[in-house]
Amino acid sequence: MRLDQHPILSFDRGKPITFTFDGKPVNANEGESIAAALHAAGYKTLSHSLKLGRPRGFFCAIGKCSSCMMQVNGIPNVKTCMVLAEEGMDVRTQHGWGELKNKPSSRTYPRREMPLLETDVAVVGAGPAGLSAAIYASKFGAKVLVFEENTKVGGQLIKQTHMFFGSRDHHAGVRGIDIGDKLISQLGDNVEIMTETPVVGYYAPGELAVIRDHRLHRVRAKKIIVATGASENMLALPNNDLPGVYGAGAVQTLMNVYGVLPGKRMLMVGAGNIGVIVAYQALQAGVDVAAVVEALPVIGAYQVHASKLRRCGVPILTRHTIQTTWGDGQVEGATIVRLDDNWRQIPGTEQDIACDTICLSVGLKPTVEIFFQAGCSMAKIPELGGDIPIRNEFMETSVEGLYVAGDASSIEEASSAMLEGRLAGLDAVEKLKGSSDELQELKNHVKESLDELRAGPFGEKIRQGEKKLQEEASRL
Repeated sequence: MRLDQHPILSFDRGKPITFTFDGKPVNANEGESIAAALHAAGYKTLSHSLKLGRPRGFFCAIGKCSSCMMQVNGIPNVKTCMVLAEEGMDVRTQHGWGELKNKPSSRTYPRREMPLLETDVAVVGAGPAGLSAAIYASKFGAKVLVFEENTKVGGQLIKQTHMFFGSRDHHAGVRGIDIGDKLISQLGDNVEIMTETPVVGYYAPGELAVIRDHRLHRVRAKKIIVATGASENMLALPNNDLPGVYGAGAVQTLMNVYGVLPGKRMLMVGAGNIGVIVAYQALQAGVDVAAVVEALPVIGAYQVHASKLRRCGVPILTRHTIQTTWGDGQVEGATIVRLDDNWRQIPGTEQDIACDTICLSVGLKPTVEIFFQAGCSMAKIPELGGDIPIRNEFMETSVEGLYVAGDASSIEEASSAMLEGRLAGLDAVEKLKGSSDELQELKNHVKESLDELRAGPFGEKIRQGEKKLQEEASRL
């Protein structure tokens, strides 16, 4: 199931290692997540539902769901998509609620003061928005700490092999995987990135709690920029929980980060940019794409991406949806059906498609829990992805000193996320270190670039959402 060749990517696999899964040896490579290594070895079932014991498999690959929770070295509830495989690990399937077998007594661990980390600017998330915020805040003298829960830096960029559109300022003609490297190379000496360090709470103005090296730490920052991204939407249909049903980001992670095939034959659900791009990337990896189905009467993707699929003989079926998926313990096929003008399924138009992979690209929702915890004023703006914090034009929320950027602010392209990150970083450092002609000129340029990116027909939805957000902000 591991890829040997790829037209764009080369996989520098780490040293071969072996761990056990339910007592059986599994061959892996250093740098692979436990879940990816298991998938490569042919294990698609990673956990079971609590009530009915139904099998669950790889779904999001970013730690947002519980489908891959397993017991690792005796520790329950480990998100195996986030933890790297190590030599000699003991990985076991978890049934029911996770429980420590040998629970330590309170005497074992005496109460200790939490270590304190202090900085000018704390950035939560090292994706395109977070990295851009760190670059621009540090450019004018701020000390920046970036906290990233994953083992790798770059967020969604590390799996985007397509070239970006727009202007030079938007990295036009550059692949996402290369943009991530460019951003990392621009980080100054006053930026420190802490990977495998999730932020678990906002507990006071300017204070966060993070877990680092298995210990809770306090973070005290003068400004905080939250760029936590988004998570995949699920589609309600029978058997949507079978192993073999993936979010589009998980399919990208398997193929483009770990070089592991999600399956042999795929049905893509959703013909927006992400769905069409991931379908084409699946073809590049050697997966047979049976079809792309889209409930809307028109596709949402750029025509240049859709044309690539059509030239490869992949049908894009508009006004179609997936009715059900079926299989014994894992996906073996799906039934699609045509929709009428009122979104009702048309009897007699059902079509069975044999496949072992169903990829859902049905939208994203902003990851905004920390803003609710911080007491930010929130608004539900469907055009921007749902619940988001109300913020001003420079990305500061209603809680002074707390900023938002990227998909946590509005679901858009990575180009927009980077520009929002720049704005947040510049505004934060301006309030900390004072303004200058250079800073003001750069701030205005970034704002103009963001407006330019949202111009035209493809930006209409975002512009409507921004207008609604401004109306909500005026009511505060």
